[in-house]
Amino acid sequence: MTYETKDTRDTVAELLKRIAEGDHDGAAGLFAEHIDWRLSWPEEGRPEAPWIRPRSSRADVAEHFRALEAHHVPELNGTSVDRILVDGTDAVVLGEIAQTPRAGTAYRSPFALHLTVEDGLITRYHIYEDSLTVAGALAAANP
Repeated sequence: MTYETKDTRDTVAELLKRIAEGDHDGAAGLFAEHIDWRLSWPEEGRPEAPWIRPRSSRADVAEHFRALEAHHVPELNGTSVDRILVDGTDAVVLGEIAQTPRAGTAYRSPFALHLTVEDGLITRYHIYEDSLTVAGALAAANP
């Protein structure tokens, strides 16, 4: 295993740990000041999912995780990670999101998270999920 791969794997593992612990500022601290951020949602976002919006900075990351938590019941989070694949500075995390929104119905969605780690900091965060399922679960609160 090269140093780059070990550094990437360690940074990804630490990110997942901090997210699971609800340490939003700690998670954000693993990101570079400027990031390439993408979520698999329409550009305009969805009003029922206010955490879904363009982001580009470390401060945006902490706000994203705070907003996500504010709209869900953390104690009912059943998100799981099945596999972490690492190739140099890139990592792909595969798993399933299982969330219960404060308003709406519980949902499950497979996800793939593509991260890039450079100089020990995350510079890319692209997550792909079944946004239609998530939007539908959230829209159930406002038919």
